[in-house]
Amino acid sequence: MSTSVSRPKLGSMFYFVLAATLGTYFLFAAVQGDYGVFRQAQIAGEARTLEAERDKLVADLDQLRNLTRRLSDGYLDIDLLDEQVRDVLGYVRADEIVIR
Repeated sequence: MSTSVSRPKLGSMFYFVLAATLGTYFLFAAVQGDYGVFRQAQIAGEARTLEAERDKLVADLDQLRNLTRRLSDGYLDIDLLDEQVRDVLGYVRADEIVIR
């Protein structure tokens, strides 16, 4: 009487190793790949930063448009004009004292 030990065939082990390797690769790509979870979180953070910068630039543009309109020929704001003359040209009235 002889007992034979059955061992798994080499082909089935090869398929198991191949499936495990492919599964590991796809898991890695899903987490850290170009379109993975970490990249999506990074893109969302960059989008929030860029949106905040855009909102700041829009506010600056609105302020500049307002100042431009207030200094235009159709609408002249005397107080703003006086402020600009004092700031740019260093204009001072005779009855004022300048402290630096």
